[in-house]
Amino acid sequence: MQLSKQRPFARPQPFLKRLILMISGVTVQGFGLSILRSIDLGVDPCSCLTQGVANHIPLSFGTCQLLCHLVTFIFVIKYDMSYIGFGTVGNMCFLGYISDFFTWVWQLILPTGFFAAVSVRYCMLLPGLAGLLFGAAAYMCSGLGSSPYDAMPFIISNKTKKLSFRIVRMLWDIAFMAAGFALGGSVGIVTVAVAFFCGPIVAWMQKKLTECIGIV
Repeated sequence: MQLSKQRPFARPQPFLKRLILMISGVTVQGFGLSILRSIDLGVDPCSCLTQGVANHIPLSFGTCQLLCHLVTFIFVIKYDMSYIGFGTVGNMCFLGYISDFFTWVWQLILPTGFFAAVSVRYCMLLPGLAGLLFGAAAYMCSGLGSSPYDAMPFIISNKTKKLSFRIVRMLWDIAFMAAGFALGGSVGIVTVAVAFFCGPIVAWMQKKLTECIGIV
């Protein structure tokens, strides 16, 4: 999986198509994340840490995720601003709130305790995970920058040159997963699957998306 390096907030062509793809990707990602949060079978490592932080401060999931991203964003600004773009803002500032919105919708329209049934939780696992991964692939494919969480493994691997990106990304995800678990975040089969297999799956989906919509 690669992220193109460019000047901050660059507008590669076709910009409008890329912008729509990025917004759609973040929205779908937030939709999938809301399902994963509801079925309580684990979330991605970044959201796991966010949940842990939210357990200890009286703020919404979306606000806690923004705060966590802002910490890593400082390091992105310091070490490599080429990863910053419209996609950075979209993912960093809105993903958590979109997830909060859909979580509120489920609470509003679905019967109380709907996600408590084991059969429902496992039936909704695949749609939730597919939404999370497809949305991530779409926003990355737009080439409009990346979230601080996604950018940092690239920066670390480029700076150290001793470990491959794949290893750095895996260690990065595992570190967030462990920290989230220590703070009481939701760790389950989804967390483990994303920590070990997110990179290859998203890279494959990103390639297919690029072929389908003609963005290079």
